[in-house]
Amino acid sequence: AMAADCGDRTATLKRCLGVLRDARNDSEQFAALLLVTKAVRAGEVDAKTRRQIFDAIGFTFPNRLLVSGQPPAGCPPHTFRALGLTLLACFCTDPELAGHSQILNKIPTFNDILVSPCDPDDTSMIDDVYQCLSAVMATARGPRELVTKGTVCALCQAYVKSSYGSDRALTLLLGLLAVAEAKCWQRDAPHLLAVLSKLSDDFLKAEDMTKFELCEVLPRFVPLSPPLTQDPQGRECLHRLYKGLADILGSKLSQSQRDPALKLAACLVQACGSEWIPAGSAGSKFLALLVNLACVEVRLTLEEPDPVEAEGKKEVVTACYVLIEMGIQECLREEKPLLEEVQKIQLMRIMEEAFGAVIFYLRQVKQEELEDPFIFASVRILGAWMAEETSSLKQEICELLPFLVHYAKKLFQEGSTAVSLPQPELVSSEGSELPRDALRFLLPGFCHLTVEDRPRDILITAGAPALLCEYFIHQWELLTSEPGSPAPLTSAEMSLQTLCGIFLNLVVTAPDLIRRDKTFSSLMDMLMRSLPLLLPQKDHLVLAANFATLGLMLARILASPAVLQGTQPAKEFFGATIRFLSQAHTAQAEPGSDALAMAVSPAYGGAWAELRELWLLGTQALAGCVPLLPWLPQAVLEARWLEALADLLTRVDPASVDFELIAVFQGVLVELARASKACRDVIASHHGGEWANLYGMAALEQCLSEQ
Repeated sequence: AMAADCGDRTATLKRCLGVLRDARNDSEQFAALLLVTKAVRAGEVDAKTRRQIFDAIGFTFPNRLLVSGQPPAGCPPHTFRALGLTLLACFCTDPELAGHSQILNKIPTFNDILVSPCDPDDTSMIDDVYQCLSAVMATARGPRELVTKGTVCALCQAYVKSSYGSDRALTLLLGLLAVAEAKCWQRDAPHLLAVLSKLSDDFLKAEDMTKFELCEVLPRFVPLSPPLTQDPQGRECLHRLYKGLADILGSKLSQSQRDPALKLAACLVQACGSEWIPAGSAGSKFLALLVNLACVEVRLTLEEPDPVEAEGKKEVVTACYVLIEMGIQECLREEKPLLEEVQKIQLMRIMEEAFGAVIFYLRQVKQEELEDPFIFASVRILGAWMAEETSSLKQEICELLPFLVHYAKKLFQEGSTAVSLPQPELVSSEGSELPRDALRFLLPGFCHLTVEDRPRDILITAGAPALLCEYFIHQWELLTSEPGSPAPLTSAEMSLQTLCGIFLNLVVTAPDLIRRDKTFSSLMDMLMRSLPLLLPQKDHLVLAANFATLGLMLARILASPAVLQGTQPAKEFFGATIRFLSQAHTAQAEPGSDALAMAVSPAYGGAWAELRELWLLGTQALAGCVPLLPWLPQAVLEARWLEALADLLTRVDPASVDFELIAVFQGVLVELARASKACRDVIASHHGGEWANLYGMAALEQCLSEQ
């Protein structure tokens, strides 16, 4: 009757609201509410009227409806709940109300409705729930609340069961994974895996455009952690994705079809490496095809006059970089390789052409473009190539070196001045990443290049030594700020080891630079302060060996400055290096014999492959320091190394000591005997003449006899 009396819908709503406010009993209120919700469902409520509805009834009335029992006679069983949800859905269209605690605490109720059996007459309830969840998702607190209150699980179940509105469930899942992927997988991995299983099955079976549409959706459901390869269901999903991609990439495709497939493949590589590609002929052909297509895409895009300007091209080329990096790794893989030798040779040639295009592109980059993340991705992949392939494109890389140093310096200086703010628990990594570190990816290539005259000269002229020293100090600070001794190696520790390699190359090939550039005096000072702290940490023995050897090599050149003339830091540094060098070898019983043999100490054994060359070089460098530092023999005496070495050489079978070791020992013993009567006396008193003769140490014998 009320609706018939008033044709104007707004007036009707206003009268209904009046009834809601002034109702004398539930029947009047219920009748008015039915008309209000009918108008709400018809979408006839503007923002002002919506606010009037809220002001009239607030959250109290919808809350009552959600928990009310039996509806009026002749109404469906969920009538009250449906009315309550419609009102909440209406309120949620106001962003301020969508983030209200009264909405957020209804999330478990929304979840329950999604996973409950749905009567065909109840679909409006499901629509209202999805409207509420979508609105909550768009608020600041929403994603965190949805994840912690179990909505991911409910959405997964709704999608897997193909319940009413499951397409909206998938959309919401994609949104949550975009902003909180790690937390979602941490809490709901089995349910998300069930969704991935359904998606991968649909992907494999699809014969129409659905296959390409799924290429866009699937990457969000491939987690970086936990690895899918560790779970049987995950491995099944990966196999279906491999077969589906093989079907796509083995066909003739348009660009719009190929690009999503390449991005999906790159996503799988980032998550699982090449483990998702099966061994055997089919797998190796697929891998070769994948890398080949990526190289072609890179060339076609980057060799254009205006590269990567086309919409979405940067994303595709960045995905191709991921595939090419896998190609580099697989071409170098010797244990259980996926590729045959012929395929490796072909791919290296094709990748070389792609990197020619990357260099061509980087040479055109303007100063104002340096902030572009795509430039960073291009430099990063070039760094991966330079780290492994040292002979090709040398001329082009040399010409690009000044740009690479300038770019790395700009990013490093910007990153080191940035304040690292604590990240909220649920925040997208996109757009909020930590400062980008280009140097980390360029260091291995720089290490190769500093061995050769021309690239080394270019790097020096471009200011690389000072930059690398600054970076060295920064990485040391990062390492010492990290709690404990994590394994595997942190990126800071790996960077420090590579930096030591670069500096050792410069010490050997450019000693004049070391003498004149104050950068290296600062580096020496830092090494002297750092090694005594680092050496006791057994998990960092290889890094300590790098520090010790580099410090000793620098000391031979920088021995004249006052910093090395018997100061406390200098004595502590050399005390630490003597401990490192003196504790590397021990006597060990030979199998099946009573004789003792020279052996590597157990503490050094696990890493001796990395330590051996550093130990030899460090011992030779220590010998070179003895005549330059008058106080050094006394430090050796205080460490009682001479007594320990004499005892070791006396006890072991001379045949067990290789010639190189004998030569290195003799070198340091001769220098100590020449520089110090006290050292000479210790050697002589410990039968030095006898074992010098026994080991063929002619120079030591002569030195002892002359005195």
